[in-house]
Amino acid sequence: MTLQAHIDPDWRDVGAVTDIPERGARRVATAQGDVAVFRTGDGQVFALVDRCPHKHGPLSQGIVHGHGVTCPLHSWVIDLATGQPTGADAGKGCTPIVPVRVKDGRVLLAQPVAAS
Repeated sequence: MTLQAHIDPDWRDVGAVTDIPERGARRVATAQGDVAVFRTGDGQVFALVDRCPHKHGPLSQGIVHGHGVTCPLHSWVIDLATGQPTGADAGKGCTPIVPVRVKDGRVLLAQPVAAS
């Protein structure tokens, strides 16, 4: 996916929702680091910083199931809505979530607010 300018200055258009396979992810490079954008089997879209809280594995390369993603390095399961590890790894860190929305079939990522 490539970044494109969008009319709304608070959101960045990162591509069509159909660019993300069902039960899959795409990595988006941003000025703040890589973001993993996921699409679940039920069509929901989530975005997380692209690193597992355990050993910083690339979550965009993990397996999406339900509303979770399994890290490809050590099989931690991360909840896509909260960034929290689940199961036995719950409470052992968190992957930051990135606000995301879908508008007119396009995936939009929130832009960070500049410090004043």
